[in-house]
Amino acid sequence: MSVYQRLQAMDIVLPPITAPAASYAPYLRAGQTLYLSGHLARRDGAVWTGRLGDEISLEEGRSAARATAIDLLATLQHASGNLEIIARIVKMTVMVASRSNFFEQHLVANGASELFGEVFPAAGPHTRSAFGVVQLPLRACVEIELIAELAAPGSA
Repeated sequence: MSVYQRLQAMDIVLPPITAPAASYAPYLRAGQTLYLSGHLARRDGAVWTGRLGDEISLEEGRSAARATAIDLLATLQHASGNLEIIARIVKMTVMVASRSNFFEQHLVANGASELFGEVFPAAGPHTRSAFGVVQLPLRACVEIELIAELAAPGSA
């Protein structure tokens, strides 16, 4: 089953990529590596705000991370031109706005990690860091940045 067939089976429609909110590039390519800037969690077209352990539950945080992963997929599609040439999801860094006594950032991050594993069964397992922060830009609850490797030319 292709990446696009898996997305369709999961009822996932990739959104348009979000324009940067500041002075940076949404992604850069260096050789066969794509570096994606941090993507803020979005819900209903707006930044998903709040803090884990306060007004946002663990399950909502997982959903926010999953939604962010869908936005990252849209940027990967835009940057690569074809998700089928993603050879590996290399590294994901997940920042979770959370109270000082919230210790489940890794479980929030699973919302994104599990989606990448479903979309890219062989290429999805990745390295990851997940940590709590006091605040994120625009009061977002989750921000994720990503590094992906593209297949060598002629091997896709």
